[in-house]
Amino acid sequence: MLNKFVVIDLETTGNLPKKGDKIIQFAAVVVENGQITEKFSSLINPQKSIPAFIEELTGINDEMVKGAPLFSEITEKVTALLADAYFVAHNVIFDLSFLQEELIQAGCEGFFGPVLDTVEMARILYPTADGYKLTDLAEKEKLNHDRPHQADSDAQVTAELFLILLKRFSLLPHLTIRQLSHLSGGLKSDLQQLLDEMIDMMSNKQEKLPESIEIYNEIALKKSSIESQKAPEKMDVQYPSSAEDKIALIKNGFQFFEKRSGQFQMMDAVYESFQNQRHALIEAGTGVGKSLGYLLPIACFSKQHHLPIIVSTHTIQLQEQILKNEIPLLIKILPFKIRSVLLKGRNHYLSLAKFHQTLMDETDNYDTTLTKMQILVWLTETETGDKDELNLSSGGLIYWNKIKDEPTVFLQNNSWKDQDFYLRAKSNAQAADIIITNHSLLLSDLKGEGSILPETSYVVIDEGHHLEKVASHFFGHSLDYLSTRMLIGQFGIYEQKQLFYELEKILSSIPKKGTKHISPSKLNQMVMDITYEMDEFFKLIALFAKTKLPNKKGMKRIKVRFNQTDRGKEKDGLVHSAERFAFLLKDLHAAIIERLEWVQKGKQSFTSTAESKMEEINTFVNDLAELRNTVINCFIKESQDVKWIEMDTRSPQNITTFIAQPAFVAEQLKEKFFQKKKAVVLTSATLSVNQSFHYIMQELGLDPISTNQMTIPSPFQYKDQVQLLIPEDLPEINTVSMDEYVIAITEHIITIAEATKGRMLILFTAYDMLKKTHELIKESGFLNEYVLIAQGITSGSRTRLTRNFQRYDKAILLGTSSFWEGVDIPGEDLSCLIIVRLPFSPPDEPLTEAKCQLIVKQGGNAFSEYSLPEAILRFKQGFGRLIRTENDRGIIFVFDKRIVTTKYGKSFLQSIPTIPVKKGKIIELVEHIQTWL
Repeated sequence: MLNKFVVIDLETTGNLPKKGDKIIQFAAVVVENGQITEKFSSLINPQKSIPAFIEELTGINDEMVKGAPLFSEITEKVTALLADAYFVAHNVIFDLSFLQEELIQAGCEGFFGPVLDTVEMARILYPTADGYKLTDLAEKEKLNHDRPHQADSDAQVTAELFLILLKRFSLLPHLTIRQLSHLSGGLKSDLQQLLDEMIDMMSNKQEKLPESIEIYNEIALKKSSIESQKAPEKMDVQYPSSAEDKIALIKNGFQFFEKRSGQFQMMDAVYESFQNQRHALIEAGTGVGKSLGYLLPIACFSKQHHLPIIVSTHTIQLQEQILKNEIPLLIKILPFKIRSVLLKGRNHYLSLAKFHQTLMDETDNYDTTLTKMQILVWLTETETGDKDELNLSSGGLIYWNKIKDEPTVFLQNNSWKDQDFYLRAKSNAQAADIIITNHSLLLSDLKGEGSILPETSYVVIDEGHHLEKVASHFFGHSLDYLSTRMLIGQFGIYEQKQLFYELEKILSSIPKKGTKHISPSKLNQMVMDITYEMDEFFKLIALFAKTKLPNKKGMKRIKVRFNQTDRGKEKDGLVHSAERFAFLLKDLHAAIIERLEWVQKGKQSFTSTAESKMEEINTFVNDLAELRNTVINCFIKESQDVKWIEMDTRSPQNITTFIAQPAFVAEQLKEKFFQKKKAVVLTSATLSVNQSFHYIMQELGLDPISTNQMTIPSPFQYKDQVQLLIPEDLPEINTVSMDEYVIAITEHIITIAEATKGRMLILFTAYDMLKKTHELIKESGFLNEYVLIAQGITSGSRTRLTRNFQRYDKAILLGTSSFWEGVDIPGEDLSCLIIVRLPFSPPDEPLTEAKCQLIVKQGGNAFSEYSLPEAILRFKQGFGRLIRTENDRGIIFVFDKRIVTTKYGKSFLQSIPTIPVKKGKIIELVEHIQTWL
């Protein structure tokens, strides 16, 4: 058994050793018997110049390596270190390929021992981690990583991480380790060898499973800590109506409690709304504490009337915050027990029956193998089986679609019923007082498809300003090229050995008496015809979009309206193609259904693998019917929906989506939702426009007479915490070209950044302008010592970009749409917000255009009734990014002079708290910043 691990890290002049890139720093840390026993590092003379970006990344320059040894001078030491050892690295293929090349050039043999990759190991052992970069994992395990991108520091941290990973493997149930070993033959590293050595060592020891783990049907699972519960009971609970009663209660949850009168106001408003069975709109400013403001009264109301209450949010972050922070606080405060549960759509949950069935399939690709290993480890940790906990690759998501929970026809495996995550979530919801969910699931029972949410007439909608957009999406349809191609590809032609091949294999085992279904060769031709028609159909969508597009130079991502009234051969061709496509989908659907019915009639017992395949085919058939329904709704059926095409002109075949949505959802929400509920409370920090709720009520179909309306201002002293500055030496945004405007604002951004030392969030309304500004800042070279993080350019989710921004002192974050809200950066990490232009939707944006046309048709004013209030709400959301706590201070720049030069500009300023506004030349404003910040 090998008990020596050598952790290697290299810094290099580039990524391609075969093209002459060289090592500039080598570091090794030796691990033996669970201890670090030796370290070695050396700079290396690459005999070539170090590129500027490598110097910036690593801090290693030509001067530092001038007197360093050549790699050939340390090869003896390197080969001695690696003798009889595992080669370990973070992303091992990179380090190993470089080292092999250098060893061979130095006349040595390459390394041919076993290799281990800490990225691969971390993905398996931390299936729920946000990321797998060395810095992310070091932060997660609280390892000191003071010099990232220097080989000695990276090797040290990788070695410490490796020891933690070994420990984590050893703590897994023996069964899980054996299953991981079986799967690990499909990995890129020699993890199987390591796991087999562990299994040999374990074979002599008696295993004692941790209390929290149970073995069920040959899979190790975390025991559920949630006992099965009865439905909510009626209790004699008093609502704390006076301020004194509230303080007495809330003090239980806080060491230091400060009374927030706005929060108390909100509690009373929510409670009264439910008691009097009235809908309510409550705008609660930042710092009011709105989560507790509605949770406490609904907990009391739920117990008094033994009724479940739904809390719906738009974002996963807020759901997690409520579950992890607010609910535990509520439990501490209340003198009675409450039960809460997070509920998602059925296909968010893992089907253990399907996972168990596919676990030992031999035909897996790398991504599927890795995902199976991640899930085996995750099952020892998760109580929910919710996919959102996992960090899956795109290939892993394809595998997830085979193992997600959904209604089954063929796979009637009841052996997993007691451990079924979906059934558990459903039964927990039936017994819960408070059910936390998202807007989409909340709306799903509107379609009458049978929701998993328990029946209730009382709902709180947090992030309520999103409900209208979610409803538009929900009542609409969308069709994109990649998903459609992937769906058809799941069935494939016979030779591709996909579901079609599997279906014929199953059919061949059934006696052929009296069969009438079409021959395999005809079915094969049908699939080929559909694939051809699908490609033609999406080509025609792209062609239609291009003919309608004015020749806008440099426009990469476009949106083009599709009108029923459009004329021309491109539109006719597209509609005819849609009709042919729908017919072909119908024929394929009928042919497969015929075969499935034949299988069911055969009534013979199938192997569990065959049952599993039949289930996949059944799911495919349902998806096929859904696809045909979407094509018909988008192109064939008459409807009032707004229809448009979104496309990337650089790759129309791959990135083309057709969308159909209703322009207004007020009537549908009114009839199908608000009229069916006794009391719905909508809350958000941004519901009113110019002190009025008229706009949001129109959008949602709420009746002003039967809806309570309340604005609770933020407790923050905005006038002392924020200053709004408007530079007068910028051009009017609509009087110059985009390029000229970008040049002007870039100069201002550089000047402001130098004054505020970074810590700046810049909000754009269009990605093209963000991208050009980012390029120009980079090219200028003035902000080289600042970390520039740009949405859509810097890789990572919004959460990761925000976290990176907070990690650096001198950072500038450039964001568009999703950064206007939901980004929480308290304290000194953010001290300057720049709003590049007032956030009006482009008038030619299809949904905006359609809404405006409808308003005009009805005799209204589209600007004041829709465009302006929508922009004001988004402006308020942007404004809310800056001050997140009572101690924050900051500056807001608005580059768009329309805020002071137009009549409507006043409406923007009147919709935010009263704060000092200063206009002037940028030089004067920068001097002002320096004295004020």
